[in-house]
Amino acid sequence: MSTLRNKVQLIGNLGNDPEIVNLESGKKLAKFSIATNENYKNNNGERITDTQWHNVVAWGKTAELVENYVAKGKEIAIEGKLTSRSYETKQGEKRYITEIVCDELLLLSK
Repeated sequence: MSTLRNKVQLIGNLGNDPEIVNLESGKKLAKFSIATNENYKNNNGERITDTQWHNVVAWGKTAELVENYVAKGKEIAIEGKLTSRSYETKQGEKRYITEIVCDELLLLSK
């Protein structure tokens, strides 16, 4: 059960082409966001689609897969862990980010 403590699995579509960063250390980083949709009926019986956006990062070989095969609109399945970090803007404001670090990627679109 310890592997379930921080595990995220999502299927969704990319909102934009991934951003690929080649770091000085030689590592590759891919940043992208995916949208997941949940459908339900409200109290009036109307069908509602709730879209949630998720920020995702991938490193190394997974980032290379993203760079070569993933583009805006593609449906993918990801597995990873949820992480949070903070940074300070040039104006001195503290900002917080929650994102998914992708360990595995499955291409679902043709």
